Amino acid sequence: MTEQVVLVHGIRTSATMWRAQLAYLEEAGVPAVAVDLPGHGTRMDEDFTLHEALHTIDAAVRGAAERGPVLLVGHSMGGLLSLAYAGGEDPPPVSALVAASCTTLPQGAALRTYRLLAGALDALPDRGTWLAERLLTATIPEDTRADFGAGGYAFDAQDPALRSLSTLDLTSAVSRIRVPLWFVNGQFDQLRIQESLFRRLAPHAELIVVPRSTHLVTAMRPRAFNAVLGLALAVVRERS
Repeated sequence: MTEQVVLVHGIRTSATMWRAQLAYLEEAGVPAVAVDLPGHGTRMDEDFTLHEALHTIDAAVRGAAERGPVLLVGHSMGGLLSLAYAGGEDPPPVSALVAASCTTLPQGAALRTYRLLAGALDALPDRGTWLAERLLTATIPEDTRADFGAGGYAFDAQDPALRSLSTLDLTSAVSRIRVPLWFVNGQFDQLRIQESLFRRLAPHAELIVVPRSTHLVTAMRPRAFNAVLGLALAVVRERS
């Protein structure tokens, strides 16, 4: 059976953020699917709920598992959701997990600050789009720069999603994960602040820090991130 990959995007963006990874996997002959979570991308008209977000991941994983062992890959919010999903009390059919840009518990002062900043940007006339585009122009290579916004920005889903993430029991979930696990962070990612906690919760996990990269590591250093996917797929293949 052929290895399968399921990709879960971060907050505000959509499945289009994975274009560089989907191209890499297609060239490698690895079947992959990038989902849109509720309230994002092609599902922008839906309300974001934690139940539906986890159901979306579960449906994609179980569908892929019928064809081969599954590597689950999540970025930022998608990484947190993937950790919660893979670490459920009833383990799902996930053979390995790459959790990118998500080694921070979404609660307390950090979450309040993030919501405050997000709210301030959302209050701008263009809901912060101009600033976001300038940031992407300054940090992301031209060939991947449009990927984060290509599916539209899920402004209305942002605060409901952040509130929902605060209810996840990630410390319990991460400690239950037994499959191969990689935490991948950009060197300058603001969500690296609890790396040591996540490593204690999952001592078998590997931490990979990508130099000269920020939170948007998948688009800023796509070849480096794709190399991580290649490593993870090799481990899945070896264990299958």
